[in-house]
Amino acid sequence: MKTLVFVSLVGLFLHDTTAEMHSMKYFYTTSSEVTNFPEFVMVGMVDDIQIEYYDSNTKRFVPKQDWMNKVTDDDADYWERETEKSVGHQQTFKVNLDNLKRRFNQTGGVHVFQRMEGCEWDDETGDVNGYSQFGYDGEDFIVLDTKTMTYIAPQQQAVATKQKWDNNKAELEYLKNYFNKECLDWLKDFVNYGRSSLMRTDLPTVSLLQKTPSSRVTCHATGFYPNRAMMFWRKDGEELHEDVDKGEILPNHDGSFQISADLQLPSDDWGKYDCVFQLSGVKEDIVTKLDKREIKTNYVNPIYMIIVIIAVVLLLVTIVCAAGFCLYKKRNAKRPPSPVNDPAVEQQMMLPNQNT
Repeated sequence: MKTLVFVSLVGLFLHDTTAEMHSMKYFYTTSSEVTNFPEFVMVGMVDDIQIEYYDSNTKRFVPKQDWMNKVTDDDADYWERETEKSVGHQQTFKVNLDNLKRRFNQTGGVHVFQRMEGCEWDDETGDVNGYSQFGYDGEDFIVLDTKTMTYIAPQQQAVATKQKWDNNKAELEYLKNYFNKECLDWLKDFVNYGRSSLMRTDLPTVSLLQKTPSSRVTCHATGFYPNRAMMFWRKDGEELHEDVDKGEILPNHDGSFQISADLQLPSDDWGKYDCVFQLSGVKEDIVTKLDKREIKTNYVNPIYMIIVIIAVVLLLVTIVCAAGFCLYKKRNAKRPPSPVNDPAVEQQMMLPNQNT
């Protein structure tokens, strides 16, 4: 459930970025009746890397990157202060979730209320964009248009909220200042703390994969950083749009990323096709030619399986037969004569004759 909650948010709110673009996002999630999941979770991310975390079970706001501990060099009370603020967010979001359930005429069951807020900064042009969006049970509930500083209500149940928040000029002014000043200042600090990590460039390992000889060929790149990357198939140097299925960029457990693109098996010369991987900030593309000899697969031909099975059966039969023969020989081997059947011994064992 934890994965589903955050994947839905990331899918809704990730923005396209360039090599000079940095972002800071905070995700707030409160839920009801979700098994093995905290009622409230708060996650902070910079350039789509998790840097901070809080939940209602631990009740502590903690760093998720080693370099985030540098924040206390400039602000000694940072973690304690953010913990107190997170406790307050937890209470507010619980009240909001209860209000939404009543507004949607709902009682029990699983329900999730989420918010994403943050800003993006182009460190080359200096442009800043802010965002604040709310979702309920997997759908957009209300979104702030930061250009006009007015709210958009995709659902009828959000109209009352839109009217109330649009009239709160003081809050709108605070948000405007937050996007352009407070959020931007923190983002610059965090980027500076984690510069060696956030600004690094890691090239991927690219492989051609195939499940069966008749299935699509997958071009898979893993281990790259940052996540600003593209992958596509070409034919004769031209990008293909048909017979191609592009996958999303997905995170790896070590903080790097992976991506894949599937190609329908070509009916013509395979030498015309190649897979291209492009990583932001890297001039050279990684080009992988479509070559049958380079394709990795776990597929085993059924004929080979039958041969292997027959060989194993024959081996087992041979072992059983050999064991049976040995047992037979052992049971029917000639035994040495018993001492009591030896005439000499028998003579010695005879009782003495009373007449002699």
